[in-house]
Amino acid sequence: MRPVTRFAPSPTGYIHMGHVSHMLYVWGLADILGGEVLLRIEDHDRQRCRREYETALLEDMEWLGFQPANKVSATASQYRQSDSWKVYAEALRTLASDGHVYRCVCTRRTLARYKRPPDRGEARYPGLCRDAGHPESMSHGLRLAWDHDAPPESFRDGLLGRQAQRPERQCGDLLLRDRLGQWTYQFAVTVDDIRHGVDFVVRGDDLLPSTGRQLRLARMLGGLEPPQYFHHPLVRDKAGVKLSKKQRSPSIRELRMAGVTPATALGEAARAVGLVREALPIVPRDASQLIERAHGGALRSRCAAASAPAGDCSLQRRSLPPTA
Repeated sequence: MRPVTRFAPSPTGYIHMGHVSHMLYVWGLADILGGEVLLRIEDHDRQRCRREYETALLEDMEWLGFQPANKVSATASQYRQSDSWKVYAEALRTLASDGHVYRCVCTRRTLARYKRPPDRGEARYPGLCRDAGHPESMSHGLRLAWDHDAPPESFRDGLLGRQAQRPERQCGDLLLRDRLGQWTYQFAVTVDDIRHGVDFVVRGDDLLPSTGRQLRLARMLGGLEPPQYFHHPLVRDKAGVKLSKKQRSPSIRELRMAGVTPATALGEAARAVGLVREALPIVPRDASQLIERAHGGALRSRCAAASAPAGDCSLQRRSLPPTA
């Protein structure tokens, strides 16, 4: 079977170079594996997502030359999270029927009183509402109660190698739906990857800590086979900060208006993420070769060293060619 991965942006603004570098990795790795890329619109945040940004996203993707295997209808689509409320509600019922879900009335102000780890990593939910039994009449979110005695979640990343994570220690009990009734990223993306048949997840290395909790959640939802993972480097500024919409980074729309060509934009994205040293014009089909040149040795060593059962190495489905 052909591996299935996905490009899953949130339409909270116009896409920028960070998105383009991610697309190079997604489509490039799919090409290496002989797989396909699904487009999914992750607009679970109803306060920040706008349909105008989704429209612009589709236009920018076409301009850059990236073609997904599916179409996202302008009306209702299974590949748009805001159209999938019933799907998430059913998944929630599955978890609740096993007694794993509880109501949480904690606000951001309440949780801000609890200190973050010394390394400024994510704050762990302290379990304030786990045994409180709050009534449904109170304004509340919904959390998933982890088993504190569960073994670590182990997986092998296609680039970063063997990993082991303990969600109950990293983030604490997982928020599934917030107090506004919105489904959370962690919950929605896990449900979506199962129902869309995604078996190869390509994403930035800032999301590496999310992997263990998503693996465990997927298993609780009845996911049969865990996906394989590849966490790639991010585009960062001179201070090492991840490029984001909040930084008002130049959008692809602005570059288009300034007369920049798609090949130039793609070449600059490849340089910014470290796939090449010098920005030269490229097209999407060049991405696989750039990834092989940049990471081929590391990828081959990961596959050769894999001691787990078949399927544990992200690039085993196609042998990489020797590097020059």
